[in-house]
Parts: sequence; structure tokens; C-alpha cells
Amino acid sequence: MGTPLDTREAQAVEVVDRLYEEYPDPTISLDFSTRLELLIAVVLSAQCTDERVNEVTADLFETYESAEDYAAASEEQLAEDIYGITFHNSKGGYLKGIGEKLVAEHGGEVPDTMSALTDLPGVGRKTANVVLQHGHDLTEGIVVDTHVQRLTRRLGLTEEETPGKIETDLMGIVPERDWKEFTHLMIDHGRAVCDARNPDCGECVLADICPSEKGDSDTDLASGEAW
Repeated sequence: MGTPLDTREAQAVEVVDRLYEEYPDPTISLDFSTRLELLIAVVLSAQCTDERVNEVTADLFETYESAEDYAAASEEQLAEDIYGITFHNSKGGYLKGIGEKLVAEHGGEVPDTMSALTDLPGVGRKTANVVLQHGHDLTEGIVVDTHVQRLTRRLGLTEEETPGKIETDLMGIVPERDWKEFTHLMIDHGRAVCDARNPDCGECVLADICPSEKGDSDTDLASGEAW
């Protein structure tokens, strides 16, 4: 049975410290070289693997180099060019809409505010946070993806269920200096050890402070249910 620390703040600090030891260079796994490429890659990554996105954008970014290029293309052509990406038809529309809005309202450049970014088609707070952090070096919050949702609940850092509420909860207990890297620590650990269906608790550096560690009579992680 795990022995969580007395407060969520202490738990968060200990989790971050241990995961930094395990994953000393946490960073984004999407390939990009410009802010526009980052924005497009993150939009495409929704409900799709980063590996698949990187495969598709290798050619996409050679064809579309500017916001004007996306604005000038048809939705059908863009959907064809990103075929293989989850929901490619809808995302083709997003890419054209993003191009048009960037050209019309931002001089073709990717804006640097949460409000302007979330005003773009297909861009929610999670995507905007990623673009701000990795494109503009601005950290306004914590990116909450499926790994972050699953692991933070398992670790007892939050009991919230929706990304927005989880982010607010985490921002109150994770040191602000770690907000940017926190997501990537969760992703790295989620991929390597804390799998959704078969978490390897025996190899987990957090097992002794995790309330969901296998053997806790109140929690059944062996059920295969993803949080």
C-alpha cells in the first residue's frame, strides 16, 4: 500500500523531484522549426500520436511554409495532405481557418496571447498553452493531456475530472517554475511506466508515495480502466 505525503503540495514537489531524476531532459516530442509549424503540429496531435503527426508534417511543412499557404489551399486539399491523421477532414478545415485568421488579423504571425490563440479554429487552452510555452517561451498554465489527467489522479494530486479544473488544481500545488516541464514528466512516465491499462508499479519510482499503487485495497488499477 502506498504512503502518500501529508499534503498535495508536498506530494507534487516530491513527484516532480523524483521524475526529474528519472527523466532529466523532459521536452516536447513534436517536430517543428517555427511557431507556425508548432501550432499546426499541436492542432493535428489532438487524439493522434505524436509519432504519426511527425510522419505527416515532414512533408506537410515542405509544402506549406506560411499562413498564406494554408489560407490559399482548399479544405479538401489540406485534408488529403494530412490523410492518416485522426479526423483529417475536420482538421483540414481547421488548418485553412487558422491560415485565414492569421493572415487577416495577425499579419500571418502566430499570436502570443491565450485569448488570441484560443480564438483560432481548432485551438483550445491545451493547444494554446503548448504554443505559448514552446513557441513564445511564455508559461501561463499547465498543459493537461490524457497522461496528465491519468497520472495526477492516480498520484492523488487532484480529484478533478475535466482538463480545465485539473489545470487549476495543479497550478495551485505544482511550483510555477515546473509548470512547463511538468506535462512532459507526466508524459514520459506515463509512456515508460504508468500505462493506462497495465501500470508497472514494481518499476515505479513513485510507488511508495502513490495512493493508487497496486495492492491498495481501495484502488483497482488492474481492471484496465483508463482514468
